[in-house]
Amino acid sequence: MEIRKIDASVITSTVKKLYTDMNYFIGEDILEALNNAHNNETNYIGKNVLSQLIENNRIAANEEVPICQDTGMAVLFIEYGERVVIENGSFESAVQEGVRQAYIDGYLRKSVVDDPIFDRVNTRDNTPAIIYTSIVPGDKIKILAGCKGFGSENMSAIKMLTPSAGIEGVKKFILDTVRYAGPNPCPPIVVGVGIGGTFEKAAMLAKKATLRPINTQNPDERYAALENELLCEINKMGFGPAGLGGDNTALGANIEYFPTHIAGMPVAVNICCHAARHKETEI
Repeated sequence: MEIRKIDASVITSTVKKLYTDMNYFIGEDILEALNNAHNNETNYIGKNVLSQLIENNRIAANEEVPICQDTGMAVLFIEYGERVVIENGSFESAVQEGVRQAYIDGYLRKSVVDDPIFDRVNTRDNTPAIIYTSIVPGDKIKILAGCKGFGSENMSAIKMLTPSAGIEGVKKFILDTVRYAGPNPCPPIVVGVGIGGTFEKAAMLAKKATLRPINTQNPDERYAALENELLCEINKMGFGPAGLGGDNTALGANIEYFPTHIAGMPVAVNICCHAARHKETEI
């Protein structure tokens, strides 16, 4: 099979544009969900907050400034075609350079520190990004990218349930996590849920779930029904936009799942704020 060569500079420029654009321009799926929430919100204060969020997103796009001051930590899910060779550099270095250029040239806030406990010195360019890479057939590179603010990230959780917990145990943990988060993750939120795999796989699935377009559902009708049920129950909590009360605490609940061990049922919940910045492309 023929090998396809891609210059490292193409990777860098692609990643740079992804991160610049997602911080300036709200995703069409999220904008549509916010407009729908505004139209059906019955709480006066909640409706007013949603109006301000929509106006904020309009101003950010028109002036090409960040939607939110917390421009997040970069996370990328890569599907790397096995017939691709990167020239004039390495793939990972090219991705990191793209993130670096986006945050420096785009005047995005640099929020990454080099050591989590002791030094906590800002890296000054928002790197390193977190990169998950899967090798797949073909000669393309597919990039699904997001930037995760930590007001919502800090509200995330994981639990190693056993099979005896059943579906009710899964639902209870997810809803308890959202209830505990309350107004802290800047609602209306997107709730990403990862079920199965191992401890770390469930967390990765939950993160990836937050990047899935909000107007899509899990292709398995059982999980799609669970998504709908969770969204309904979360919105009944009444935290509402900005936590000031209302019908729209969440814009969506996305579930991803993976096979797991006979003795386990890991469940992870990754909560995302109303901005839910994500973008994808193929090279």
